[in-house]
Amino acid sequence: MASSSPRTVEEIFKDYNSRRFALVRALTYDVDDFYSQCDPDKENLCLYGHPNESWEVALPAEEVPPELPEPALGINFARDGMNRKDWLSLVAVHSDCWLLSVSFYFGARLNRNERKRLFSMINDLPTVYEVVTGRKPVKDKPTVESGSKSRNSTKRSIDGQPRSNPKLADESFEEDEEEQGDTFCGSCGGGYSADEFWIGCDMCERWYHGKCVKITPAKAETIKFYKCPTCQKKGRQ
Repeated sequence: MASSSPRTVEEIFKDYNSRRFALVRALTYDVDDFYSQCDPDKENLCLYGHPNESWEVALPAEEVPPELPEPALGINFARDGMNRKDWLSLVAVHSDCWLLSVSFYFGARLNRNERKRLFSMINDLPTVYEVVTGRKPVKDKPTVESGSKSRNSTKRSIDGQPRSNPKLADESFEEDEEEQGDTFCGSCGGGYSADEFWIGCDMCERWYHGKCVKITPAKAETIKFYKCPTCQKKGRQ
């Protein structure tokens, strides 16, 4: 089984994103089902998010040590002793801790720069806690078809002119503008401005002024997977 474990930064991030999607769904759209499965009269239960974007409430692994870090144990015991919203927030916080522990378990063999890039990619997404408590826009919650991929669909719509999904991006443009307020160009270091065209690298997740990387909105329309100059150089090494 170890041979199928994610190895690269991109594989580990994809694993993280899929598990995160599953946990967000359990604590939002499937919350009533999740709540009912966490019976305090049952044994220690854990909430698992799987790489296939499914979630599961189950007993912890029996083997010691387990194949992967384990989620918080016994989340069901506090269910009826707390306000429902507070309990879900608590489970969300523990879920975020578990997601990071799994990713950095896989990333133990990465070098320093790779681990930094992995965390940066993870940190660009709202935490489960932020989504569950409403501290981030609803668009970060999963949708029926797009799921965790919805963010990528609007990735280069920072200028309000998306390449692939106009409807999704138009709905989220105002939220994107607020979310990107602290974004800086990976080339010149300049801050985000709504009246300039920006493009995001699909490899390192950094944002760039289109003019800094010589990409126009028209050219961006033809690019399915954008690699910034830095990542292109790494690819040739």
